[in-house]
Amino acid sequence: MDRFNRRRFLQALSAGGFAYAFGRTPQAAFAAVSGTQAAFDDYKALVCVFLFGGNDSFNMIVPRSPAEYAEYAASRQNLAIAQSSLLPINPLVADPGGALYGLHPSLPELAQLFEQDEACAIVANVGPLIEPVTKAQFQARSVRLPPQLFSHNDQQDQWHALKGQAIARSGWGGRVADVITGPGVPAPLAQTLAVNLSLSGQSLFQTGLATAPYTMGATGPVELFGLEGNDPLSLARRATFDAVLGASVATVYERAYARVQQSARRSAGTIGAALAAVRSPNAAPFTTVFPASPLGTQLRTVAEMIAVRDTLSVNRQIFFVATGGFDTHDAQAAVQPGLLGNVSRCLAAFYRATVEMGVSASVTAFTQSDFGRTLTSNGDGTDHAWGGNQLVIGGAVAGRRIYGRYPLLRIDGPEDVGGGRMIPAVSCDQYAATLATWFGVPDSQLASVAPHIGNFTERTLGFLP
Repeated sequence: MDRFNRRRFLQALSAGGFAYAFGRTPQAAFAAVSGTQAAFDDYKALVCVFLFGGNDSFNMIVPRSPAEYAEYAASRQNLAIAQSSLLPINPLVADPGGALYGLHPSLPELAQLFEQDEACAIVANVGPLIEPVTKAQFQARSVRLPPQLFSHNDQQDQWHALKGQAIARSGWGGRVADVITGPGVPAPLAQTLAVNLSLSGQSLFQTGLATAPYTMGATGPVELFGLEGNDPLSLARRATFDAVLGASVATVYERAYARVQQSARRSAGTIGAALAAVRSPNAAPFTTVFPASPLGTQLRTVAEMIAVRDTLSVNRQIFFVATGGFDTHDAQAAVQPGLLGNVSRCLAAFYRATVEMGVSASVTAFTQSDFGRTLTSNGDGTDHAWGGNQLVIGGAVAGRRIYGRYPLLRIDGPEDVGGGRMIPAVSCDQYAATLATWFGVPDSQLASVAPHIGNFTERTLGFLP
């Protein structure tokens, strides 16, 4: 007797958007706008690269000038990267205090993107904030702070949702989709495929209040378990499933389920056919070789999705990809070089592919991570902290610059709230607002994407036009 694996079946339902069937309408499900002229006559894509676990980014970008390096080495103890091994970078705008910086030796591809291509920017010491905070204010609890600082799940949600002290029902990527497809812009975006597409599972980041993401696998759409083959049994199952979805049903829940599954299967068919066309030997849109890692696989698929943008009739897309392993409580010196090296190779390959396709100025990739990590060593690794450094890559990026303010890496220094946990100088809201503005969100709607942006003098950071 044929049996279905329940877990795989539910995962496939999730990949098709089932989790967002109720209360939110996927763009792919209410595609009544088919054939409508799109509001945007250009194409842009944002690619969120999430580093799960909390990247120790003060070993990713390191001060290399003598005085600053001495402070760094004293704080980092046995985890300090040797000064002589740092890859020098020379920002176009010098540090106001004269500090010089270098990248971790495992990041040669990113060093080239920063120095030679000027397509990479660093955003220094960024993290969740509700309003600007000084050390004295933090200690006195005299300003509002994000709750549950240093907690993985809570801080991931802060990055995804910019929720502050509120309960999060949507993420900022989803709210970007809400804005550009809704009445708050002069000419709303009209495309049948969802703006948000995840290649790494469901993400709060991509969930809107009025729109929902389309979740696919690392290599493309995922068919429901048991329906994916072309053998007679699979064909019979698909016919039966389609008949069930097309039947008249009584409850709103059954109708919502049927509507979302029908839409998801249509989207899977459309996307799958488009990807198959560019994966044929004579139709490859780029020759760039991607690393064979899970992140490399996801980013290659994103590049292929961008290549078929005209076939899919899309003007705006926000992709979510991810890689893990960054929770380096132990064995950090052994583990981090491989983690960072993979990120460097994958991001560089992705950028090279966009250059080959002539769309590098239309595609911006950016990193996020749970939090930075403590400057102090726990003996073999580091613990959960707060502010950290992020990377932004793309042809439109005003690169070869460090945005924000790189902190003094001194234990008990002016930005350390304990154990080498740095107070962010730049908020996630400002980071997101800069990306959203470039993507097409008008300033009048920016607060709906980044709800605390009004608390900061600089609404955007300048790394994108």
